[in-house]
Amino acid sequence: MDSGKSQERRIVITGLGVVASIGHDVNAFWASLIAGRSGVDRVTHFDCTQFASQIGAEVRDWEAAAHMDPKEARRNDRYTQFAYVAARQAVRDAALEMAKEDGDRVGVIIGSGIGGMQTIETQHDILRERGPRKVSPFMIPALISNMAGGLVAMDLGARGPNFGVVSACATSTHAIGEAFNALRRGDADVMVAGGSEAAITPLAYAGFCSMKAMSTRNGEPKRASRPFDLNRDGFVMGEGSGIVVLETLEHAQARGARIYCELAGYAATCDAFHITQPDPEGKGLSLAMRRALDTAQLRPEEIDYINAHGTSTPYNDKFETLAIKKVFGEHARRLAISSTKSMTGHLLGAAGAIECVVSVKTIEQGIVPPTINLETSDPDCDLDYVPHASRAMRVRTVLSNNLGFGGQNAALVLRAL
Repeated sequence: MDSGKSQERRIVITGLGVVASIGHDVNAFWASLIAGRSGVDRVTHFDCTQFASQIGAEVRDWEAAAHMDPKEARRNDRYTQFAYVAARQAVRDAALEMAKEDGDRVGVIIGSGIGGMQTIETQHDILRERGPRKVSPFMIPALISNMAGGLVAMDLGARGPNFGVVSACATSTHAIGEAFNALRRGDADVMVAGGSEAAITPLAYAGFCSMKAMSTRNGEPKRASRPFDLNRDGFVMGEGSGIVVLETLEHAQARGARIYCELAGYAATCDAFHITQPDPEGKGLSLAMRRALDTAQLRPEEIDYINAHGTSTPYNDKFETLAIKKVFGEHARRLAISSTKSMTGHLLGAAGAIECVVSVKTIEQGIVPPTINLETSDPDCDLDYVPHASRAMRVRTVLSNNLGFGGQNAALVLRAL
């Protein structure tokens, strides 16, 4: 396929799936978001009394065996279970019938920033307490970060492009973006893409607490994630999965699919600055946003809404605001911007995928979800972050940002057809 042809290929989103603290499916998730409901509470997965941060956005009442074969549920890590269920939701939502598809032309790219953390910790305890012969033969398949994509592909019979992406908190934005590129290149007709994470575990919490990266507002969990607020004190970890079905416009139209919107732009850059801190001049993120807009052939002033990375950390929120101002100029003050992490917590490698779902829904529903807990304005964060309550407005174009440790940046541009 020549490059000119591949550049003309348009990519659309036809299916959505979500498992999150505020809803185990897209409808419940979206209803919670627009109502401004927080999924953050005290951690119940383990005894957190000795930890500086004792709160998280857990997926409560989760019974994997209710959604998948019980034997498969036992063999797979929680992060893989989330991805499997969200992918099934997305494929069902897309009304994609694999019996009518060429499996060679359907691919899966699902990422995880950390992978099977729960498996690692559980099996390490078994090794120490009971010896090496008691370690599960399923340990390695359960913990590796590409297994979610592998299991989803086996379920679907999808033999096209398949790999895992790992880029910390930019992981699933990169996964969706690389699926977009695979479709534009002509490597597939359909891609199932997104991310999954289940890192609310003792070791992960110990590490993040030692970095002093997480909120310690333990006495008021639902007010702890407060992006862009002057009194923010760190992120709140969430867990879950977001998956989307991407198709070429031609393929979607040929099968009569319901189309949510077009995925029009994607870009990936690196700060090359610091292992955890964003570039204080916002250079890498600014470049990612500009390149994503260029791919979509949109001017900055044509964007209606930005789903911000907005982690509720002192550095990220300030420098993301700066980057937005650099790219959008005066239009930055006319943009609606919100961080849905204020309600979902930060899903690390799955953050970008559920935020892609949010972006799609804003276009479909004409409602922008709020940034809750934004009570005291930070002078360095002085844009319109849609505080407190959702906003009805016409949304034709959305930019979604994500940043990861290591300096990785990714941006997606979505637009109504």
